[in-house]
Amino acid sequence: MTDIQPHIRLAQVLLPCPDLAATLRFFTGELGFKVNMIQPADSPSVAVISGHGVTLRLEAAKGTETEPSPLVLRLLCDGVALPAETARHLIAPGGTRVELVDARPPLELPEGRQEFVLAHLAGEEAWGKGRAGMQYRDLIPGRLGGRFIASHIRIPEGGPVPDYVHFHKIRFQMIYCRRGWTRLVYQDQGEPFLLEAGDCVLQPPEIRHRVLEASPGLEVIEIGCPAVHETFADHALALPTPHLLPERRFEGQRFVRHVAASARWIPWRSKGFEARDTGIGEATEGLAGVRVVRPVAGKPARATGNHGGEFMFLYLLEGALQVQSQGTGDYRLGADDCCVLPRGVAYALEGSSDLEMLEVTLPADLPPAHSPSV
Repeated sequence: MTDIQPHIRLAQVLLPCPDLAATLRFFTGELGFKVNMIQPADSPSVAVISGHGVTLRLEAAKGTETEPSPLVLRLLCDGVALPAETARHLIAPGGTRVELVDARPPLELPEGRQEFVLAHLAGEEAWGKGRAGMQYRDLIPGRLGGRFIASHIRIPEGGPVPDYVHFHKIRFQMIYCRRGWTRLVYQDQGEPFLLEAGDCVLQPPEIRHRVLEASPGLEVIEIGCPAVHETFADHALALPTPHLLPERRFEGQRFVRHVAASARWIPWRSKGFEARDTGIGEATEGLAGVRVVRPVAGKPARATGNHGGEFMFLYLLEGALQVQSQGTGDYRLGADDCCVLPRGVAYALEGSSDLEMLEVTLPADLPPAHSPSV
């Protein structure tokens, strides 16, 4: 044990919770604990909280047991520095289980899978409760094998948002304001600002930020990779930070605030369409691209092709879109419907004259491999 001691950074007591939401409300509301980490944001199953000299890891557990579970003590360590022969699971006298876990494990990126996904706007039953009082609509229920998550998020009532300074351990994350507005603040990016309908931000990995306020009926589209990722609180950092560093890189990515009102339209990769590019492709060094696409001069337009990337997501903002795809059929999308087109599958897109759609791709630019008939 003497070889382990220098590498221990934090201890957590694990508490299984048949009702995680109620347990979290009790510890934070009644006892004054603070949230340090929560995952996933749309339907939390794990939360780490601290207060009064102790750190607890709350994990959702289904059902109840007749016999109490043994106490589990998690010791967060410098994993790479531990001697190779160190046992990671120990049993203390009395039966307490001790687990040695890496304090900063590498980001796990599932291999994922390619499939056609279609999500139509449904009724209230499609919305679930998530972090900080937000409501979530899952746009990719299967999560493409755990690689991607897309959420339609809303805050029905306006006013201050019960958020805190936090960051996400993630590969890619963007937010597009669908309706209303929200006031946000980001680490080293200046004073709080309004994200209004049509605007978009790139949240680089681990950039500290906070949602301060929302208009009544705020709605945003959020896309992240991987689907399940950790959200950590940073109670020590106050925002805004004193320094303005717009070119700062966070894990190789630069923060982007795209303002729709001042954007310009440029040709899209298919004739008959144009796009306003958000600049996220450049800021992520080609990892991801985010654009709003519409027909040129308000005339119906058609695009064909396929893509060779890992992700292609289309969300209808206005108008109508007819989607044909090999092996999946012919579908009509209206406002707030969306789809994922799999790699290597031929598709055809027919847009109405008033079409506007949000396109998110990984990598940033996905020229058609060819233009087949569908």
